[in-house]
Amino acid sequence: MISVEHVTKTYHTRFGPRVILDDVNLSLAPGRNIGILGRNGAGKSTLIRLISGAEQPTSGRVRRGMSVSWPLAFGGAFQTHLTGLDNLKFICRIHGVDYKPLVSFVEDFTELGVYFREPVMHYSQGMLTRLAFALSMAIEFDCFLIDEAMVVGDARFHERCHVELFQKRKDRAFILVTHDANSIRTYCEDACVLHDGKLIPFPTVDAAYEFYMNIEHTSPVLSEA
Repeated sequence: MISVEHVTKTYHTRFGPRVILDDVNLSLAPGRNIGILGRNGAGKSTLIRLISGAEQPTSGRVRRGMSVSWPLAFGGAFQTHLTGLDNLKFICRIHGVDYKPLVSFVEDFTELGVYFREPVMHYSQGMLTRLAFALSMAIEFDCFLIDEAMVVGDARFHERCHVELFQKRKDRAFILVTHDANSIRTYCEDACVLHDGKLIPFPTVDAAYEFYMNIEHTSPVLSEA
């Protein structure tokens, strides 16, 4: 079980404190999934970082009763002076996993060719994205955190990501945060809407979709958070 309990996150800006998440609560059981809809700047990425443990809440707490991934396709933790292969070794060492059986999968999935053994600092953004997603899939987790990462690369790569995540790992839990309401309807059993710092649950995905579409057409655009 993952439990987000009365979590508040405040950032200090030059204009004063800004509350991004305000007394947010969420629970997710093993094998279940939930979609979180929110406009740009609503705090979706902040919430996913808190659940992953990359950031800490200002108040409240996050309980993780199962293994939780980093946000999928997130490349911020790359050691840029290391090669793609060395980054795989590094991540596997952190998680106590033998990297050797995973090399062929990552090489095949990324299609980096000789660049897999070149420093990451020389990669294009597309190459970084492919490597980040492949490394995310190389380590098996009970729950995957998806920060709009499935909409990456070209159509062929998008389909490969879909197969790895939603078909081969369909028995895992996942949390999908996005501003694309259609993605929630396609992939999720349950849904919430993140709006004005509050996480609002709904009895059905369609109810969440309807609420979100209403605020999408009536609320001003927010800055990114």
